[in-house]
Amino acid sequence: MRKWWPLVAICLGAFMLLVDTTIVTVALPAMAGSLGASFADLQWVLDIYALSLAALLLGAGSLADLLGRRRVYVAGLVVFAAASLACGLAPNAATLIVARGVQGAGGAAMFTTTLALLNSTYQGKDRGVAFGVWGAVNGAAAASGPVLGGLLTEHVGWRSIFLVNLPVSAVTIALVLTRVAASRGVPGARLDVAGVCSFTASAGALTYGLIRAGDDGFGAAVPLSMFAVAAVTLVLFVVVERRSRHPLLDLGLFRSPSFTAIMLGGMLLMASAFACLAFTSVWLQAVLGLDPVHAGLALLPLAAASFVASAGGAWPAQRLPPRLSIGVGLLLIGAGAGLQGVLDAGSSWTALVPGLVVAGLGVGIAIPVLSAAAMAAAPHERGGMASGAINTARQLGYALGIAVLGVVLRARVEHVLTGHVPDPHAMAGAASGGRAPHLPIVRAAVASGLDAVYAVSAVLGLAAGVIALVLIRPRAAKEQERAPEAVPA
Repeated sequence: MRKWWPLVAICLGAFMLLVDTTIVTVALPAMAGSLGASFADLQWVLDIYALSLAALLLGAGSLADLLGRRRVYVAGLVVFAAASLACGLAPNAATLIVARGVQGAGGAAMFTTTLALLNSTYQGKDRGVAFGVWGAVNGAAAASGPVLGGLLTEHVGWRSIFLVNLPVSAVTIALVLTRVAASRGVPGARLDVAGVCSFTASAGALTYGLIRAGDDGFGAAVPLSMFAVAAVTLVLFVVVERRSRHPLLDLGLFRSPSFTAIMLGGMLLMASAFACLAFTSVWLQAVLGLDPVHAGLALLPLAAASFVASAGGAWPAQRLPPRLSIGVGLLLIGAGAGLQGVLDAGSSWTALVPGLVVAGLGVGIAIPVLSAAAMAAAPHERGGMASGAINTARQLGYALGIAVLGVVLRARVEHVLTGHVPDPHAMAGAASGGRAPHLPIVRAAVASGLDAVYAVSAVLGLAAGVIALVLIRPRAAKEQERAPEAVPA
């Protein structure tokens, strides 16, 4: 058992940081009532964590190469725990949002080092077992987030979803310091500060602009200025990376159609399958009146189907070309999102079940293949960078998906309410955030808004599936077979 303690330490941290991506979804109505948070505030509580995680993953990987993986992992745990404490004690929405951003930064330092630590700790057959357990823990984290969040929110309070991280972090730090071997920095490693700053600025400005567009409209000054900042800093990022001797992301990887399609697939998968869950949770609690536990259980078909598909399909998926696994999985996600878009004023939570099951099957088929396919589509010496890039794309897709779908939801709710209430714009914001009065027209408007959200999610998933089937080349599969030791489960 002694040899598996490092695996326990690494998986504990990974489970904790990934649970915090979804555990918040069922607690949003409670947060809104306790802190007086607006719809935009709720979006930022979700978005800032995923955005910080996505924007800093590649930079944290470079820092780990410079300083050593164990040192950066422990530092990430300390930052994550401190930020979790600040989240749990937050007196207002602004403090909570800032603390969630810091929490995401700590999560990035942890997430970017987990595979490298496993790779250096285990060899041969043990390495395959370790990667398999790590993959299962990743799936379990996504599956259990809404249910754990519901249980803690209802029986202890929403602040407990953050405070529970403190004892877990303490145990994990102790295990890492006593059971995981220290590692030195990689000779010649450099931190691409300009790349980190420009990429973070671009992603942050784009997300902020989208969220503000929901309040102000796309033609308002603030959204337009944020979109301009995002465009300029993205161009700056490209220029910096092309000229850097130690780039954060080798843009030459995108010359491969397979790699580009895999990045788009990872980004659109998260936007299509998971970004809508936050708004679904608000509907389940604020409109249907479910408590947090039952709201979490209502979303369980997605997680259960995903677990069954990933566990039962692991061996067949290894025999199929990545193009088919990823493409078919994404098409199922799009179809599942479309099946959920059947709500009306009289719908109950059971109307979502068929769509959640179909989408969950797609998630279980596609996600286990994405990281392996990304590394197989890149040169061997860029495998670590490719793995970090796909994780970044997934988290960025989740953050941008919440922002875009939030605009869609609010616009549709406002359209339905126009002519029925005195101030449809204000009522749409309150209804989208779960704070509107329980009127039949509000119930109908929110259901119509969710249908629009699911329709957009369906288009994203189906488009991603077609892109994957057309662009991912068989060459990636052959390269994957030549380097199985580099493929996480």
